[in-house]
Amino acid sequence: MTRTRRAAFAAAALIAALGLAALGVWQIERRAWKHELIAAVDARIHAPPVAAPGPDRWNAVTARDDAYRRVTASGIFRHDRETLVQAVTERGAGYWVMTPLETRDFTLLINRGFVPKDRRDAKTRAAGQVAEPVTVTGLLRATEPGGAFLRSNDPAAGRWFSRDVAGIAKARGLGKAAPYFVDADAAPNPGGYPVGGLTVVRFRDHHMVYALTWFALSALSLFFAWRLWRIREA
Repeated sequence: MTRTRRAAFAAAALIAALGLAALGVWQIERRAWKHELIAAVDARIHAPPVAAPGPDRWNAVTARDDAYRRVTASGIFRHDRETLVQAVTERGAGYWVMTPLETRDFTLLINRGFVPKDRRDAKTRAAGQVAEPVTVTGLLRATEPGGAFLRSNDPAAGRWFSRDVAGIAKARGLGKAAPYFVDADAAPNPGGYPVGGLTVVRFRDHHMVYALTWFALSALSLFFAWRLWRIREA
């Protein structure tokens, strides 16, 4: 290998080392952001509940600033328009029961909780189909449009794989529906179903591992650059 080619390879290795180091720094910054997000979500979950955002605030509701905020709303459930969304939980496979709550000013989709497959039919959990006005407390959740991995929602067939607020509202003919839904808390429902309070709050946090990987690759590239330069000098 000529000295010119060795110099070119050394320069390329040095540039690669700088790029890999930059990726490591980026992962450190991502880790700091993720920890801030986790702290913010934890604070929302444990804060006193506030009124569910009404129509005048819908445009300001975002997943970044409002997801997992404890909210409360009062109204009457429209059980005749409930939607079952396929779910896998710590209790096994079954469905989320998404029921419209008609408040004074708007309609709010409530994820009342989980039911196993043998409780799919509302008649098997009739005691939980509360008719009187209720107050629901839970966590504000961002809509889940489209469906699940490799499985698209099929409104015409009544098959739902994600809690798609706009899709469910359209399929069920809900007027003035909030663009988010609420996961009901663990307050027991009559008859025991649906089972609320099963929200899983978990964030992947592997940024330090990624950062160390990028820094290690950067160090390796820097070593190769140094070796090539030493050979050139020799």
